Amino acid sequence: MPKFVDHEKQKEKIAEAVWRIVARDGMEQVSVRNVAKEAGLSPGSMRHYFSTQSELIVFTMKFISEKIRKRAEGAVFSGDHMEDMAMLLEEALPLNDERRTETEVWFAFIAKAFTDRELAPHSAELYDEIKRGVTLIITGLMTLGLAKENLDPEIEIERLFALIDGLAIHGVIRPDECSPRKMSRVVRHHLQSLCK
Repeated sequence: MPKFVDHEKQKEKIAEAVWRIVARDGMEQVSVRNVAKEAGLSPGSMRHYFSTQSELIVFTMKFISEKIRKRAEGAVFSGDHMEDMAMLLEEALPLNDERRTETEVWFAFIAKAFTDRELAPHSAELYDEIKRGVTLIITGLMTLGLAKENLDPEIEIERLFALIDGLAIHGVIRPDECSPRKMSRVVRHHLQSLCK
């Protein structure tokens, strides 16, 4: 009887292998041979799933984005609007080992997208997804009547987006100076500064 292969599970296994290689060795080590070895597959079988390196990287980018989205959707809310909003924003920050690795890999993908035209639209799409999350936070503050009067939503969305991006970069590059505790405090302080 032929062995049943769950192709989606195999693709996820390959994406996880790419993720580990990028985190451990850097984006330049993502090759068919290295990924196949990391995933426990033959190099020939990789072609059944991805015909190009760009296709493989796009799938991995989407896989990581989906993982983060599912984690955010599965969050248990406290009912404290400010705390819950801060918790959602923190999903994009390197507050623990898993998130630090996700952030480092994400930055490697962004850098690769500058030189690989096939990746650029996918990088932009995932970046826009983060901005949509930030937009929901700002519009949420306004809808709940928590925001200061005359708050300019367009400016505040950009400002919060830049803050989250900046904290993520600092948290990866200078973790001793930008600790998880400091990042959490900055996020909460900024949210409070937008409120009445």
